[in-house]
Amino acid sequence: MLFALFLGAGNIIFPPKLGQMAGDNFAISMIGFLITGVGLPLLAVIAIAKSGRDLESIAGRVHPIFGAVFTMIVYLSIGPFFGIPRTATVSYEIGIVPFLPEAIKNTGWTLALFTIMFFIITILFAMNPTKLVDRIGKILTPVLLIVIALLALKSFITPMGPMGAPIDSYVGNAFFESFVQGYLTMDVIAALVFGIVVINALKNEGVRESKSLIKATVIAGVIAAAGLSLVYLSLGYIGATSIEAIGVQENGGAILALASKVLYGPSGTIILALTIMFACLTTSIGLVSACAQYFEKLMPKISYTTFVFIFGGFSAFVANVGLTKLIQISVPVLLMVYPLAIVLMLLSFIDKSFERSPIVYSLALIGTAIVSIFDGLKAADILIPSIDNILSILPLYEQGIGWLVPAIVGGLIGLLLRPK
Repeated sequence: MLFALFLGAGNIIFPPKLGQMAGDNFAISMIGFLITGVGLPLLAVIAIAKSGRDLESIAGRVHPIFGAVFTMIVYLSIGPFFGIPRTATVSYEIGIVPFLPEAIKNTGWTLALFTIMFFIITILFAMNPTKLVDRIGKILTPVLLIVIALLALKSFITPMGPMGAPIDSYVGNAFFESFVQGYLTMDVIAALVFGIVVINALKNEGVRESKSLIKATVIAGVIAAAGLSLVYLSLGYIGATSIEAIGVQENGGAILALASKVLYGPSGTIILALTIMFACLTTSIGLVSACAQYFEKLMPKISYTTFVFIFGGFSAFVANVGLTKLIQISVPVLLMVYPLAIVLMLLSFIDKSFERSPIVYSLALIGTAIVSIFDGLKAADILIPSIDNILSILPLYEQGIGWLVPAIVGGLIGLLLRPK
């Protein structure tokens, strides 16, 4: 279950693109990507298991208002702003575009028509979520794995071409560039949300004592992490060896669609398309339902059904920007939110040592936010040279993780100032 929760169909599009960009620097790039794409999400699930509660309870250790606001931002990020629209754009890119005549491939009405149909189906299922979605997921996850395995094996046995030269920032900064690219999976913030699902599933199996819960979560997490790593490595290798055959593509969806055609012909494209589309649809239904349940609890005067329509309709609107543009829009927000989620999660592991003092949490997160918010603005091409000159003094700032030292310094100041 944990593996299936992490393996969103949207995640499948990032390793192929990373592989194309990294080229000969594939190995060091994948290490950076696996840290943020697999390692940190695993820690996030363990953090929730350790706390025995949900994201809002951990974020609330800073302040109840921060807990509510941060949790809302996380739900909106993995929900209608980015996560849900991405399920439609990935489905369209892999499941529809390869079969469109050239004359209408770049026309906006085809995407608009597809997203309307996609989210009508999503809303209908989310209105009355049943075990059908779970059953589809249990069938589709193994099928998706088999399809990826077949693509990977064929690319190993008969490679599409050699690994190319690194491109752009992957030439001299492959590790840190890939580390930051791992943010795009959104798995750390997703893990902080669905960690409670894992706890409840274990409790239903009779595991209730705290140490046993943590131990069971760690075992399940390590197995899931190993599986995810193999999937990401396989997809990354497909991308890294694909440039000679298909050229550099805008996004991983296009890479997979074209690579499957090269490796297995039209039948490969059809099988990949159907699998990805159903998997994305299942993810979309689950995310719309989860977000509607959360916001209904937050605002009980508005019904679950109303929220389903709001999130489904809004997601359809956002999805029409297209996959490449959607990824570009999401980067600034994730650069702001992701470091805060990482620091919050890591502090939760050691907070007994400082008696969960809010000032330690607050100063560590303020130090993080000063840099991460500016990183997000810079990614959105909103550059303030005077601030950039000051922040550039920080270690690892040019590598994209300049927030690390301020987070540590803020936490240490909090330790000195906390009430004895």
